[in-house]
Amino acid sequence: MAAFDEQDYTKSFDIKIWKRLFPFLKTYRLDFVGMLVFNGVCALVDVVLPLFQRHAIKNFIEAGTLEGLLPYALTYLGVIILQCLSVVAFARNSMRIEMLMGRDMKDKLFHHLQTLSFSFYNVTPVGYLLARVMSDTNRIAGMIAWNFTDILWALFYVGGSFVSMLLLNWKLALVVILIVPVMAVLTYYFQNRILHWNRKVRKLNSRITGAFNEGITGAKTTKTLVLEDQSSDSFSALTGEMKDSGIRAARLNAVYIPLVLFFSTMAVAIVLLRGGHLVLSQVLELATLSAFTSYAVGIFEPIQMTAANIAEFISLQASIERVTDLLDKEPQVKDSPEVEQKYGDAFHPKKENWEPLHGEIEFKNVTFRYPDGGEDVLQNFSLHIPQGTTVAIVGETGAGKSTLVNLACRFFEPTAGQILIDGVDYRERSQLWLHSNIGYVLQNPHLFSGTVKENIRYGRLDATDEEIQAAARAVSADTVVSKLEKGWDSDVGEGGDRLSTGEKQLISFARAVLADPRIFVLDEATSSIDTQTEQLIQNAIDHLLQDRTSFLIAHRLSTIRKADLILVVKDGKIVEQGKHEELLRRRGYYHDLYSKQFAEESQAKILK
Repeated sequence: MAAFDEQDYTKSFDIKIWKRLFPFLKTYRLDFVGMLVFNGVCALVDVVLPLFQRHAIKNFIEAGTLEGLLPYALTYLGVIILQCLSVVAFARNSMRIEMLMGRDMKDKLFHHLQTLSFSFYNVTPVGYLLARVMSDTNRIAGMIAWNFTDILWALFYVGGSFVSMLLLNWKLALVVILIVPVMAVLTYYFQNRILHWNRKVRKLNSRITGAFNEGITGAKTTKTLVLEDQSSDSFSALTGEMKDSGIRAARLNAVYIPLVLFFSTMAVAIVLLRGGHLVLSQVLELATLSAFTSYAVGIFEPIQMTAANIAEFISLQASIERVTDLLDKEPQVKDSPEVEQKYGDAFHPKKENWEPLHGEIEFKNVTFRYPDGGEDVLQNFSLHIPQGTTVAIVGETGAGKSTLVNLACRFFEPTAGQILIDGVDYRERSQLWLHSNIGYVLQNPHLFSGTVKENIRYGRLDATDEEIQAAARAVSADTVVSKLEKGWDSDVGEGGDRLSTGEKQLISFARAVLADPRIFVLDEATSSIDTQTEQLIQNAIDHLLQDRTSFLIAHRLSTIRKADLILVVKDGKIVEQGKHEELLRRRGYYHDLYSKQFAEESQAKILK
């Protein structure tokens, strides 16, 4: 996971990257225009308010009269109401942009993730994907909707204020304007460094969250291995590093903010000093000095805020790159345009064009190398599997038993050669067509949040309750249901965590049976089930696999004696193939595996 999370995106500002957001903004261009317009109105009102102050001092306070006060008050009230309505309007538009743009990016990413191949999920951590889909999209949408709004308001306000000051007294305006470059240099220097340490704090915070989660979920392992001290020390080191980074950022802020206040106060002091002399010399009106002072006080905070927001926007490019890089990921296995046109895709299948699948599989001179591998796993491998054949694949842990199944199921495609399904290269047909005809039962099955009934129904969404119950009975999964308080309507919990691994296997087996596939893949499917239940399932398997092509990835060699063909895998290569008795007679690698396992099982029975 670290290789993904710690990847640094250090490109300088690139408009091409930012253009990738345009399709998401285009849909809400009216909201965006509205946000700009109403934001501009708010800034305009803020610029005008000191002029109202100037008018009041000149025409009421200095003149010593209240004549014309009512029209002035009503006009002032109208301007304030206009500003309030503008704030409501642009806030509404910004909120819509944030919520809807964020939703669209999440939908786009999630939709795209459904199209990626199994190989992508083998090497990509879930945490990385969650961060892209949730955190990065939220940050992009939030900053476009609000931080960009703040920048626009500041630009409108500062620009309007400078124009007003120049019109009121250009000499005094130059005094303020000369302070701005000093502020810009200070802000540039400090904000870059503050941003650096804040980024580090955010990255460390993510690592602390991960470490905390790991510490809680692995608490039992930590205690049984007596690793409390090491875990505590590692966690303390992370929090200590975050503390140091946070303190550095705070120290920089502690210097930066007083400096900004110092220079902004100095600008105001110079304005008051110079302006006061001009007022005493009757060159400048007191009312004008009052308005001018308001502008001088008011412009420095927006300048400071804009610099901070621009720095954040520069860092936002990394989030955009992470999101767009994920969207640019191409599935390693995908259908050709001609196949999609005829058979449809995963979201728009044209099932009326799907041919029936019988289950004959043939490997023709297949060479295969994993995308990140350095050597061929298979070389010019040929094998014909007639319809209804049961193929067992055996070997030690990590030997590469899943490779053949992954190829047959088209989770990967051959580097060279062909794989034929019913005599046709499976690349000439839809992935969904093939996958819809595969029933896959994993060693560590996944159940979705919901009830037992709902999880079995995923095998075939239009199945009736009677069909669900029949599928469960076929593999003894009804014994699991009978133990649950609410029966078929019992909640299995997140990932099925309310059930044991064996119970989850039974439910997933029933789900596969309900799908009525033409090809079955059982990946250590009975490894977590007690011997009595295993025998019940084994009997059900013998019945269910009749006339169906099946692959049994097995660790217990005793469960695959009846297989029509056994493939023996060692170091990623198929070293032997044949039937059980034939392989034993050869006294090769399979014989050694079988003898070793038989001896271990016999010893275990004696110990019992």
